[in-house]
Amino acid sequence: MSPTDIDTQANDLLQYIDASPTPYHAVRETARRLTAAGFRELDERESWSLKPGDKVFVIRGDTSIAAFQLGTKPVDTTGFRLVGSHTDSPNLRLKPNAPVNRHGYQQLGVEIYGGVLLHTWTDRDLSLAGRVVTLHNGRPQHHLVDFRRPLLRVPNLAIHLNRGVNTDGLKLNPQEHMVPVLGLESAGPAELKALLVEELGRSGVKAATDDLLGYDLCLYDLQPSTRSGLHGEFLHAPRLDNLASCHTGLTALLKDTGPREATVGVVLYDHEECGSRSAQGAASPFLKDLLERIVQAHSDGRADAFHRAIRRSFLVSADMAHAVHPNYSSMHEPRHQPQLGGGPVIKTNVNQSYATDGESWAHFAALCKEAGVTPQHFVTRTDLGCGSTIGPITAGQLGIRTVDVGNPMLSMHSIRELAAASDVARMVAVLSRFFA
Repeated sequence: MSPTDIDTQANDLLQYIDASPTPYHAVRETARRLTAAGFRELDERESWSLKPGDKVFVIRGDTSIAAFQLGTKPVDTTGFRLVGSHTDSPNLRLKPNAPVNRHGYQQLGVEIYGGVLLHTWTDRDLSLAGRVVTLHNGRPQHHLVDFRRPLLRVPNLAIHLNRGVNTDGLKLNPQEHMVPVLGLESAGPAELKALLVEELGRSGVKAATDDLLGYDLCLYDLQPSTRSGLHGEFLHAPRLDNLASCHTGLTALLKDTGPREATVGVVLYDHEECGSRSAQGAASPFLKDLLERIVQAHSDGRADAFHRAIRRSFLVSADMAHAVHPNYSSMHEPRHQPQLGGGPVIKTNVNQSYATDGESWAHFAALCKEAGVTPQHFVTRTDLGCGSTIGPITAGQLGIRTVDVGNPMLSMHSIRELAAASDVARMVAVLSRFFA
């Protein structure tokens, strides 16, 4: 792996993350890159006409996206080669009736989305982004918004009023203590709907407050992603879990879009952090629906074509992995301690929190060998619970062979996470071999 390739891939990842403060924006940025590479969007409501070599993508719910390059051979004879990841990350999201006035402050009520490390969201310059739905010519119309300026803050309690915080730990009640401050009542009203209408106007959307029908708005940290370390070896960024995996899968897909015998693709789901139970999550029929339609258009037409295609298919479930923490190494299984900068991690759990088994492990290890990369392994301590991924869910939905992998990182589920710059290019190299 050349230093130039490492820098190029790492810097491109940071640009991808900064363009994607929410799953809505992540899908838009992914679609932009796909379109620039010659992919065309398909509408699930319409009939599809597909032929070998076609490059297509589908968006569902504005927050999940799947892209495919059809192979030169029928898919029932080659199967699918797929990479799956997720677009969502733990964060704070506005409640429907968000405005709250307390003790002279204007605040916005939030819900906690996913397993947030709450204390990392305090004392940060926070902004708002997401989707707003307005009434336009009698029909709902979707718009993306991003305020891109300091708007909110969750202030910490001074140590003088919480003397035991450094010895007893910071204890935060999500309902009481995580309500961000928007402004002072004495400064005049800051109606949320008026703010949204003003922001829509900046992007050329004309709407009145009465036109607002609904919204899905996320808080995010305004600090840009960056690199650090003696030689720029670290990446500091929000949402590395799991936009980093979305990026590597997408980059590998677009690295070589020449003719391939097998049909390849990526599927980037929403709602992994809260269980994947949604119309566009991994527990939905989203991927199955798309694969069935591709098989109908790109197979021999026999009734069992889909089932034969699935039995020839393979899924790489790509989600970030836990690197060994230098200050908490005892929390890791002694013989499974992935290192930052050590390359892709194969994740295993015999109780199927990860979908890896000996066969899929071997398949990915062989790809690593072809790419000149040495894989690492992660198994959680036997006395600790294990997180899960889209891997077992998708495998259970489709019966597809699956391996769970990911690049190592620290500070997972923090507002700002840490990974190694060199691992980005390594994972892209392995996934490129997989697609090839």
